Amino acid sequence: MTAYEPPGDPGAGTEPAPGPGPTGPGGAGYDAVVLAGGAARRLGGVDKPGLRVGGRALLDRVLAACAGAATTVVVAEPRPTARPVTWAREDPPGGGPLAALAAGLRHTAAEHVVVVSADLPFLAGPTVGRLLSALAASDADGALLTDADGRDQPLVAAYRAPALRRELAALARDRAAPDGRPDLAGLPLRRLTGALRLTRVPDAVASFDCDTWDDLATARARIREHGHVLDEWISAAKDELGIDLDVDTKVLLDLARDAAHGVARPAAPLTTFLVGYAAGRAQGGPEAVAEAARKAADLALRWAEEAADAGAADAGAAPGRGKPDVAPDATPDTRPDA
Repeated sequence: MTAYEPPGDPGAGTEPAPGPGPTGPGGAGYDAVVLAGGAARRLGGVDKPGLRVGGRALLDRVLAACAGAATTVVVAEPRPTARPVTWAREDPPGGGPLAALAAGLRHTAAEHVVVVSADLPFLAGPTVGRLLSALAASDADGALLTDADGRDQPLVAAYRAPALRRELAALARDRAAPDGRPDLAGLPLRRLTGALRLTRVPDAVASFDCDTWDDLATARARIREHGHVLDEWISAAKDELGIDLDVDTKVLLDLARDAAHGVARPAAPLTTFLVGYAAGRAQGGPEAVAEAARKAADLALRWAEEAADAGAADAGAAPGRGKPDVAPDATPDTRPDA
């Protein structure tokens, strides 16, 4: 454990993820290697990458954080995943992190490689970006996270691929199997990182990993804390629905509030659904969602103004001079954290 501070169609294919997304340092793309074949002894040997936090498998949460990679390689036995990946396996299976890293690295071509384990519930895209930026800003061979106690986390890191290949080759030369093949099985990761020049990025949350059942319970509790639950739910829903779209959540929440106040409470979820449907039909991105939300919010405002005029007329006041009334079945706010 690292110290902690406070389904659509599964992509089970073996091809690389389609097309590079966000770029790495200096405008260059990056690849990702996810190590997911550990024995999980402290969890009784269960399938750790398949354990769920916030309704999503730990492996799928990590894959979402690496969505910008041109190629994502998962070193483990193939399984259904939310995103397409390339599968690899160390030789022998269960040979440890160095053997797994070497197996995954063979399927990459980018200059920079993000290397992560599959048990990081709070790893996110911005953290991957920070690692890549830290690597670009230095002459180091790698940039890794440190946990709350200042300990290095070499399996939450971005590396220069040539440096990894150089040191892996040196280790392989020093330790060959009887038949002459390179044998990295059982070697600790520090044999590699000890030969690299590293820069460090402190992050007590993103470096948190799930090694025990207590760790898993902590992760599941944290995502339901005030200030986290809505973002976690939206991320989980987007993954489940196969949506890769960033929208202004506040715009949609404000629209839901306006519809509830100006029309009726059930209008809130129906209106946000219609906005999403309209944006989808327009084949637009976040801008289409924002434009549809603006139109719907203006409509809700007109409804509220008519209700205010009607209330003012009943009270003997001139139309347009009364205060908008809240719809009879509306609530003060539809936002869960309001």
